[in-house]
Amino acid sequence: MRMYDLIMKKRNGTALSKEEINYMIEGYTAGKIPDYQMSAMMMAIYFQGMSEEETFALTMAMAESGDMLDLSDIHGIKVDKHSTGGVGDKTSLALTPMVAAAGVPVAKMSGRGLGHTGGTIDKLESFTGFSTAISERQFKDNVNRIGIAIMGQTADLAPADKKLYALRDVTATVDNMSLIASSIMSKKLAAGADAIVLDVKTGSGAFMKKEEDSFALAREMVKLGNGAGRKTIAVISDMDQPLGYAVGNALEVQEAIDTLKGSGPKDFVELCMTLGSYMLVAGGKAADRKEAEQILANVIQNGSALDKLAEFVEAQGGDKELVYHPERLPKASYVQEIKSPADGYVQKIVCDEIGICSLILGGGRETKESRIDLSVGLVLHKKAGDQVKKGDSLATIHANDQTKLEMAKERFLNAYTIGGQPVEKKPLIRGIVMK
Repeated sequence: MRMYDLIMKKRNGTALSKEEINYMIEGYTAGKIPDYQMSAMMMAIYFQGMSEEETFALTMAMAESGDMLDLSDIHGIKVDKHSTGGVGDKTSLALTPMVAAAGVPVAKMSGRGLGHTGGTIDKLESFTGFSTAISERQFKDNVNRIGIAIMGQTADLAPADKKLYALRDVTATVDNMSLIASSIMSKKLAAGADAIVLDVKTGSGAFMKKEEDSFALAREMVKLGNGAGRKTIAVISDMDQPLGYAVGNALEVQEAIDTLKGSGPKDFVELCMTLGSYMLVAGGKAADRKEAEQILANVIQNGSALDKLAEFVEAQGGDKELVYHPERLPKASYVQEIKSPADGYVQKIVCDEIGICSLILGGGRETKESRIDLSVGLVLHKKAGDQVKKGDSLATIHANDQTKLEMAKERFLNAYTIGGQPVEKKPLIRGIVMK
């Protein structure tokens, strides 16, 4: 078998066999197939596409290119959740303790953020001493003992995907549905969960800007997960404006804690309830979503979800007192209101621009080496559809540098469209994909 022949075959529009895909992924991971040949293959796939069979074979080859995490010694049905990412997406911080408090074990691998927001791990490091650098043994022990653990992705988890993604990123071949779906699902399958709930974002702050593309990606990933024997469900949710009100690491942690105390933003609570109810049904703790939502409401009301977050933070070296005293979380030096320049209604928010405001302030990474400032960010006060008067506060900006504050403020105001006509508020949940 020669890589040259496989490139020509795909270039001409012929499907690759499972054996050919395995040869290609094994050879590339081992360094036997050079970047220039794999670049040519990625471009051929970009233009010719892949069949369902090819996409499944590619996903499994990448999942099996390194360690396949065996979670069989964790009791119960393990349910994982993955988000395609967005602005103000602090869902894992509130959702995982809710689900664990309800009795479904959460064994999750998460990453750091690259771009306009921090990742789950960055946000969790707002808790002094918290670390995801735990051993696989401790990871499993923590889940069995307290029902929840989150660790950083290991270098040996789907290494083919890591290598391929870096190549696609510099060869303009990221934006292909089969390649995106196989990249996400190879890591999820290698991480070992029994069931997977996906939060697929759509809108200006999402990877997929168009709703039809978000549904297409959701269907592709659900087919891959179910095909691999993992019960997989996708929720398509709105990202035309930030989720909740807080954007920035410690600020988002504060909002997640508020949610676990029963006073979270309406849209954020709705998303946690929707994703959580599917996780509880998949985990065998509820017969249907109605029963699951009642269980989740109970763990918030009785305080057990908040206590579970504290238990989880402490188990991974963090200061659990910050869960009960979030006013001690990292604080910025400058706090300033951003005022509305006119009367009217918030007609539109360019969501990814709000994320870039946080990046400018230091809340995200320009490069992998960038250090994140956990204390900075924004807290919105007005969202799409809300009425405003001139001089009303649109947001509070938290900064540690006056120049960056002014830059972010200007960008923020350009991201808001305020007009005379009211606009209809869009639903948060756009649809569910189960097969």
